[in-house]
Amino acid sequence: MIDQNIRYETLDLLYESSRTYDTLVKKIVEEIKRRGRKKEVCYVVDGSVTEDAAAGILLRSNFARSVDGRSKAGAFAALAGLCGDYTAVSAFSAAEQKLQLPLVVYDVTEDNVGDLKLLLAEKFGDEAESVLITDGVAREMPLYETDRAELGFLTGLVLKNQDLLSKKRFDFEDVVAILKRLRAPDGCPWDKVQTHESIRINAIEEAYELVDAIDRKDPDRMCEEAGDVLMQSLFHAVMEEEKGNFTVTDVLSGLCTKLITRHTHVFGTDKAASADGALSVWEKNKMTEKHQATYSDAVNDVPQCFPALLRAQKIAKRMEKGGWDKATLENFEKKFREEYCELMEALNGGDKAHIEEELGDVLFCTVELGRAVGGDCELALLETVKKAAARYTAYESFVLADGKDVHNLTDEEKDAYYKRAKDAARA
Repeated sequence: MIDQNIRYETLDLLYESSRTYDTLVKKIVEEIKRRGRKKEVCYVVDGSVTEDAAAGILLRSNFARSVDGRSKAGAFAALAGLCGDYTAVSAFSAAEQKLQLPLVVYDVTEDNVGDLKLLLAEKFGDEAESVLITDGVAREMPLYETDRAELGFLTGLVLKNQDLLSKKRFDFEDVVAILKRLRAPDGCPWDKVQTHESIRINAIEEAYELVDAIDRKDPDRMCEEAGDVLMQSLFHAVMEEEKGNFTVTDVLSGLCTKLITRHTHVFGTDKAASADGALSVWEKNKMTEKHQATYSDAVNDVPQCFPALLRAQKIAKRMEKGGWDKATLENFEKKFREEYCELMEALNGGDKAHIEEELGDVLFCTVELGRAVGGDCELALLETVKKAAARYTAYESFVLADGKDVHNLTDEEKDAYYKRAKDAARA
């Protein structure tokens, strides 16, 4: 431009006064529009106009017309020896994009290369082979070294495709690809013959193992078990995809749609100021989506395979929403006395079936007690079971340490050992 005696101005002042890239883009658009309303101006960018965010906004608003130039991403790809399809993103917006290999990143600067390296390392591994291109010179290096290299005016970063077996970091698509490979005719002899029924119990086992990891407050185990639960879900989806009934994408689409339509207090017009309010909105939307015209529909929709105590809690809660007796201490005391008397009568009658029926009524009453005091009966009982097991373990160890038999203790000895075990468990 200098050689042609063309007058020009840089936008350096806008760069210097902008805290973020988005702010810079906004300021550039405003400045070009301000100047363009008075006379014709030419906004010149390096590379293609499709690679410049401000130019894109100006074109979409029909404020400008474009004269395209050579793509920065294309130039970087060629210098790295990359041919065919690839994903191209600006370093300024990489965090908001879906990144896939092979990948070309342009607009790499001293200011953003550190964050870019961390972002790409999280997804592809810090030792991923990369090509750093600065002012037309391509240098191969591990990804973790890219923020230590000297950068020039025009810098790009290229990551080529990785073979599945050479990857250190994987994504959702890799899991699905591996499962499909295992189910292929030449795949794993065990995986390819499984059915929904044959691995049904695995979903329950893996879910319990995740819960156990949560109870143990073990992040490493939680990470592993969460993966196992995900794998079980995808295994069933892949099997149905083979039959042509639905795909993994159908599963994800249904999940995302559900999350949006049930959170109308976030994505819609409903209001929820508390967790209870949000739950009420969720339940209302859930009944609408499931075409549950009555509360009985919701009550009978609770899965029968749930543990009895968990199922009882859910059913009791849904019945209360449908106008059944509210869970209060007063209601519990009255109902418990009635059910306890009926259980005693059944015991006197000696009918086992009747005894179990009345015992079930008493147990259901305790569920109502749990709800009345705001507790989770399933968790409460699990904690008590763990506590009882720990106390008995200590109790028996004290008895055996004294050379005694747990079956031949006086009541006073039992009380003394129990107290020691209880105190030991608290310590």
